[in-house]
Amino acid sequence: MDASVLWSHGLTFTGMADSGFSVTLGANPAVGSENDGFRPMELIAVGLAGCTAMDVISILKKKRQDVTGFEVKVHAERAPEYPKVFTSIVIEYIVQGRQIDPVAVERAIELSETKYCSAQAMLSKAVPIRHTYQIIEEAVPIAA
Repeated sequence: MDASVLWSHGLTFTGMADSGFSVTLGANPAVGSENDGFRPMELIAVGLAGCTAMDVISILKKKRQDVTGFEVKVHAERAPEYPKVFTSIVIEYIVQGRQIDPVAVERAIELSETKYCSAQAMLSKAVPIRHTYQIIEEAVPIAA
């Protein structure tokens, strides 16, 4: 995998990777930025959320779970001093659907954590990661 950033102006860059997509990177206005893009550490958190989300939803679908909504939130604490690394991460999975099996959700999260999610495997070597989930039951529609 190759990735690059191209300087635009000030502290604004455009990030690109093999996929061909691009994303704007910026910084906090307190350090002279125009507040016009993702912070690099935000992208790491978004990458982690996306990596595990793709695993978990794929596994839940294979387990024939009736998922109608799904969100993954990453809550990352950072050190107060530079380089302000992540010091702890909580990944929160919110699964909405009908008759979702908690055991299936737990297993999907476990498989993502231990087998499939490369972002999680890499970050877990540097920072503790904890997982939580909630299931929001959606009513089964009544046929008219």
